[in-house]
Amino acid sequence: MAEGETEKEYDTRKAIEELRERFQGLTTALKQSPDSPLEATLRFCQEFCQVLVEHASRWQTDEDPLPQLQVYTIAILNFAKAVSSLSPECDNVPLLLEKLAQSCVELLLLLPQHVPGALWEEFQSSINMAHNLLQENGNSQLSLLAVLAQQKGVWSNATLCSILANEIPQTEKGQYFIFSYVFGQWHVNEICTVHKSHVY
Repeated sequence: MAEGETEKEYDTRKAIEELRERFQGLTTALKQSPDSPLEATLRFCQEFCQVLVEHASRWQTDEDPLPQLQVYTIAILNFAKAVSSLSPECDNVPLLLEKLAQSCVELLLLLPQHVPGALWEEFQSSINMAHNLLQENGNSQLSLLAVLAQQKGVWSNATLCSILANEIPQTEKGQYFIFSYVFGQWHVNEICTVHKSHVY
């Protein structure tokens, strides 16, 4: 345990290190698989989900969302790194990526206004890298996360705050429609309730 580190912080750090190693192991196995590209991709997606669920379930989102942010940040970046080795014939790939992005956006709504700087910087660099990797493969499903990653914090985005206030901003209308599309199934009052309950 590092100096000044609590037992809880130590456990979280070790769990995150283990998560990185497991995702890297899945990607290595994918690239070395003797199976057909489709079979290898199906197996990768299944095992990826199992690892993600196992690690994400270690923390309660409504009580401690910051470790969850690390989990999703690592998951998204590792999935993006593996995309070039995944079969384009597998429908699970875009579906899983869409779910990852949506779950991460929903998690961001639970974050406090002041996220530790190092954690937010990791989120920013990882999402930007993942977005660039995916764009190289013709995928833009991380566009919203990439927009949020440009800010100092999720609640620094004026467009998102305008949506929560049920207003249409006069600028950044492109962002407004991206946010509106993602939150289309959410009632504005429900989003506001989440925001007021968890942002402190």
